[in-house]
Amino acid sequence: MLIDYSLYLVTDRSFLNGRGFKECVEQAIEGGVTLIQLREKNISTREFLAIAFQIKEITSKYNVPLLINDRIDIALAVDADGVHLGQSDMPINSARKILGENKIIGISANTLNEALEAESCGANYLGLGPIFYTTSKKDINTPIGLDGLKEITKKIKIPCVAIGGINSSNTKEIMESGVNGISVISAILGEEYIKQASEKLNTIIKSI
Repeated sequence: MLIDYSLYLVTDRSFLNGRGFKECVEQAIEGGVTLIQLREKNISTREFLAIAFQIKEITSKYNVPLLINDRIDIALAVDADGVHLGQSDMPINSARKILGENKIIGISANTLNEALEAESCGANYLGLGPIFYTTSKKDINTPIGLDGLKEITKKIKIPCVAIGGINSSNTKEIMESGVNGISVISAILGEEYIKQASEKLNTIIKSI
């Protein structure tokens, strides 16, 4: 499967202010989002599974890949396209045995060493960051900045997606650093007009 990592949306329902989740995800895709990562914290497995099935309906409708954050069991249950794992989650080798060769496994990396290790273990792509400080995550690492991002992308051969504090004002310089895409939460879901926010980011990305 050829994956377009250019506009990668990580979900967070706390930004929706009561708006319908499925509808917001659909608007984001209609605006140009190319990949969805379903990220849910502090809910039951049953609730996560129900939400995952709902979002899978939307991503399948538009033929956009769906990744599940952390939860390999949820990914298998809904036949998602893969998972995104953090440094403290299941090791890539073990995840690959469970998921098989045809699923996508992405890994978060904050340093060059983490990136190189993930690549050598068979990750399909890297989520590099945070690039800048962000309010979307509380357990944030030290931002790597644009210079750190450029250093990593020069030495990594698999696709890289930048994450952390990214919005329409800094998307251009981030894309010019050598990454394959940007990963955002609030820059789309925190906006009043979700489809238009996606379109704006997509236009910037395609201009590079």
